[in-house]
Amino acid sequence: MPLVNRITRVHFRGRRLSRLVAIILLVVTVFVALMLLFVLGLPPVIRDIHQFAEDLPERIPAIVAHLKKLPLADKFGVDSLAQRAEDAASSTASYLFASFPLWMTRIFALLTAFVLCIYFMLEGEYAYKWLLSLFTAGHRTRLQTTLARAEKRMSKWLVGQGSLMLILGVSSITVFGLLRLRYFVLLGVLMGLMNIVPIAGGIVTILVVGGVAALDSWTKMACVFAFYAIYINIENAILTPRIMGSSVDLMGLTVLIALLLGTAVAGVVGALVAVPTAVLVTCLIDEYFVAPK
Repeated sequence: MPLVNRITRVHFRGRRLSRLVAIILLVVTVFVALMLLFVLGLPPVIRDIHQFAEDLPERIPAIVAHLKKLPLADKFGVDSLAQRAEDAASSTASYLFASFPLWMTRIFALLTAFVLCIYFMLEGEYAYKWLLSLFTAGHRTRLQTTLARAEKRMSKWLVGQGSLMLILGVSSITVFGLLRLRYFVLLGVLMGLMNIVPIAGGIVTILVVGGVAALDSWTKMACVFAFYAIYINIENAILTPRIMGSSVDLMGLTVLIALLLGTAVAGVVGALVAVPTAVLVTCLIDEYFVAPK
């Protein structure tokens, strides 16, 4: 809605655009952006996934050889773990085929959410006014102010987190490409996507990337860890304060719990709306419970 409202304030031949036209322009823009992503960005990722699935059975002996060089490797049963990994790799194709109906359900849920989003943009203002009309004048003003503050924090977090994910993804793809890592596009995309999970997401993905780099050389693995160490310091010192600002004020634990709950309740759609919902709940708690007036 903030984007729709900005579009309606644009003058075209002395007239302002209607809300319907603004929504159509926004939907078309998002559709074109997604098509460009699918046409330009998705094929390299799919190629890396396909190559990874083909190389994994052949790479397992090399991984085992590297692991056996580590101290106490025999006590952890490296050989049995390798056999399990090989069996899992051989059953990947059958798993993907069996889970096809589940993926179709997720796609249908995303399309349903998209349609609901359009309806909320068309008629959400009337529902919002109806909700406020249920409260008395004094409570109505206070609730409206709180919801406006929550909307600002939601927008700030969504734009800021999206920007940080994009910056990390692009810089990771660039650096991994310069290091000539295998599957560097896939690994860079994973780095960007997992950045939505505070701390844990970055640590898990950088360990995966470091493991892939170690298959080539220990030098590449050291370069990968050095890149992430430099980036995380730049993000914490420069990017996050400037992009997010102090108005977001959302703890990493809150984000992680919200993502887990959203995914458990409604899958992919729940994960998409989990953090904005957490922002809304946080604003309501701050206003009505933490600092009651």
